[in-house]
Amino acid sequence: MRNVVIGFLGTQLDMGKNRAWRPSVELTRHAKLPVDRFELLHDQRYATLAGRIQQAIAVVSPETEVRLVRMDMANPWDFEEVYGKLFDFAKDYGFDEDRERYHVHLTTGTHVAQICWFLLTESRHIPAKLLQSGPPRGDDTPYGTIDVIDLDLSRYNALQQRFDAISRESVSLLKGGIESQTPAYNALMDRLEMVVTQSDAPLLLLGENGTGKSHLAQRIYELKLQRRRVKGRLVQINCATLRGANALAALFGQRRSVTGIAGTERAGLLREADGGVLLLEEIDALEPDAQAFLLQAIETGRYYPVGSDSEVTSRFQLIATANAELGTLVASNRLRPDLFAVLNQWCFRTLPLRARRADVEAHIAHFRANAERILGRSVGFNADAMARFVRFAHDPATPWRGNFRDLSASVHRLCTLAERGRVTAAMVEEEIETLGQQWQSTAADADLALLAEVLSEPQSLDEFDRAQLAAVIRACRDSSSISAAGRRLFAASRQDKNSQNDADRLRKYLARFELDWASVQTAMSNNMAK
Repeated sequence: MRNVVIGFLGTQLDMGKNRAWRPSVELTRHAKLPVDRFELLHDQRYATLAGRIQQAIAVVSPETEVRLVRMDMANPWDFEEVYGKLFDFAKDYGFDEDRERYHVHLTTGTHVAQICWFLLTESRHIPAKLLQSGPPRGDDTPYGTIDVIDLDLSRYNALQQRFDAISRESVSLLKGGIESQTPAYNALMDRLEMVVTQSDAPLLLLGENGTGKSHLAQRIYELKLQRRRVKGRLVQINCATLRGANALAALFGQRRSVTGIAGTERAGLLREADGGVLLLEEIDALEPDAQAFLLQAIETGRYYPVGSDSEVTSRFQLIATANAELGTLVASNRLRPDLFAVLNQWCFRTLPLRARRADVEAHIAHFRANAERILGRSVGFNADAMARFVRFAHDPATPWRGNFRDLSASVHRLCTLAERGRVTAAMVEEEIETLGQQWQSTAADADLALLAEVLSEPQSLDEFDRAQLAAVIRACRDSSSISAAGRRLFAASRQDKNSQNDADRLRKYLARFELDWASVQTAMSNNMAK
């Protein structure tokens, strides 16, 4: 096999001004790497120097064929130009790996050229190993040193393991240090880690109340801070607290000229988040005008404070949270379609506790440790108490309506009431009864409140009818049309019917209560207007 070296002419080093060592010449004198052909790339401005190097190599290594390859560079520090020229060279070269071994000489050329060589060899556009030469280090290396770098990373297990360890640490941070046995959740965190560490585009976190969206957003900020993707603050606000003219002033700032009163000027949350992360919770509660201004700020990094004729600049990473599906929010006019398009680039759905029952034990341990830290004392569960609590938590009939908030509060209550620092089975039974009463009361109140929007006397309905009608109304309000609501509600039974007129079935059901599609939607619109 013939050895072929490809490298740039060293316009400084190959002149040999500072020392006698000239890397392109001395490289051909190494016995352990006989060079059969040297492709010496040079700019026409240095054609004379290239010719001298060709002659010098002919003297010290007559068996080496030197080919002078002209490659003019308007700016050898311009990445796009250098990469393009080298890419074209590689494309047209005609490598013959059956007869020749190829090496790229990294020592000469600009740092930009070295980066381009690395990219092209790593991607196999140039099927070569990298060659690094250095000046002599004593009598043992009269012609200098030479190192061959093979980019086959499978040989560098320690390096790969280190990358994997860093990735695992990042995912663990996003999980809050709690190990999960739920494959869907682990896959979600792996994907989120990739996005967080490589992209600064807006992020949307969807999920039910209590699934940890805000805590996850804070951990995303911590990871970005570690990776130096942000250097500013985390600025957090719940959009449900922003109403009227104060919403624009709180978000975008306000000049004193609006009121003429000293002390009324405000910097605004967007300004405070410059260089950092802006966390907008319940973004669907943000009023339409504020959504429009926010969209401009996201896309351009510029906006006008209230009462100002001058633009302000703020570059921030946006993380938004919402409880409902984006499509539902757009269909109900709670979210602008253009803002929806921006937020939907990276959308992650947090899982409710009922979908992560395999992780219950890990979260109990986590919440117990938090309670111990707050209470300042150790608390343990008796074996039968822990077994009972875990069975209850795993039971599919346990709704966990508040998700991890409910579990956290439950563990904290048990730890607080634990006499002599021990949680007993009797205490667990009492806690289970407490949770059941809470959930029953919450469900009943929510259903009655919803039915009161469309019926004058919802209490007159049987409990069975109240629960069923409330579920139907929620499905209607979450759907864009009566047909879509029907398909959702009758998804199982419709498969057995010859005529799948879901809309008609839904109309007949609503008519039993003297309701129709328009009255259900109108009630929702009127309630939102209030």
